[in-house]
Amino acid sequence: MFNGLQRFTVILSMKFLSIYILTEEIQLLMKNLIYLIIIVFIFGCTTADEKILRKQAEANVTIFEGETNLENIKQLTFGGQNAEAYFSYDASKLIFQSTRDGNECDVIYTMNSDGTNVEQVSSGNGTTTCSYISPDGKSIIYASTHLSSDDCPPKPDMSRGYVWALYESYDIFKADSDGNNIIRLTDSPGYDAEAVYSPKGDRIIFTSVRTGDLELFIMKPDGSGVEQITDNPGYDGGAFFSIDGEWIVWRASRPEGEELADYQNLLKEGLIRPSKLEIYIMNLNDRTPIQLTNNGAANFGPYFLPNMEKVIFASNMDDPKKRNFELYTVDIKTKEVSRITYNPTFDGFPMFSHDGKKIVFASNRNNSQTGETNIFIADWIE
Repeated sequence: MFNGLQRFTVILSMKFLSIYILTEEIQLLMKNLIYLIIIVFIFGCTTADEKILRKQAEANVTIFEGETNLENIKQLTFGGQNAEAYFSYDASKLIFQSTRDGNECDVIYTMNSDGTNVEQVSSGNGTTTCSYISPDGKSIIYASTHLSSDDCPPKPDMSRGYVWALYESYDIFKADSDGNNIIRLTDSPGYDAEAVYSPKGDRIIFTSVRTGDLELFIMKPDGSGVEQITDNPGYDGGAFFSIDGEWIVWRASRPEGEELADYQNLLKEGLIRPSKLEIYIMNLNDRTPIQLTNNGAANFGPYFLPNMEKVIFASNMDDPKKRNFELYTVDIKTKEVSRITYNPTFDGFPMFSHDGKKIVFASNRNNSQTGETNIFIADWIE
């Protein structure tokens, strides 16, 4: 039999062995838990992306007869209202606005240019529009009404006809690429929106009503050094820089007589009637506007082709009822217009990658429900 010291030694050894075994079991449990978390994280994210890629593979996106400039069209979003998708400088990412996820008004998202890794980058409060990624990819800009109210602002009164709302609570904000560290760039009474970076990231062009009319302005990336660059009665907006940053292209109205009075009266109510908009370009050194279209239609969403020979834009010029918008190009020298899309519903908001190989646009084609607008990407064939 064990004496007292031996019994104590045996009992103590057994306790230490139990503690060691228990410690081993806890370590094994923790390792398994960590592995489980990693697996759930990886496969959870992958599953969401796989669903998108599977939908893309299953989507039979129509290329209509005559659309010879487009090949390999892929649908990137599925359902809801998705629009104004713009490439990052290297074309690896897109930023866009959407009413997905049950949002009542537009929220800003980013995604990879293949449609995966969709992330919300605005707060979801108020409404947002006109987002853009800085050339270095570190920042984003967009317009938002969230400082005025968390709620969506009221829709415009369509008893006045088809009008756009110019919410006076819109201001332009800058944030990190993930949406954090929001900084307010504009703080003037009335509408400030439609902002994009220059290719060098040293300037931002935007539209504002701060001087009593809708004009184009340029400012530094921190919101300082604001300079007005247009000064004609009518709406000037939706501007983009050329790839070298020396030119801009935009949409503008030049109403006269009764149309000017109607424009000014609507502007006082925070509204605009976008039924007649023409496409203009301007060199930022001499600042002489050059009108490219003159068709009396609603022309919008212009963007330079990277070779600087043409401008692509959306227009309802070929629809007698003025409801269907298609994509067109206009030659800068000859002003000859060529039709690009032949979708019987809507195509708009085109943008090219900087190498000119890809085009992204919004469209009603391939809808699962009437009225949906989704984002598409395609190879551009000149």
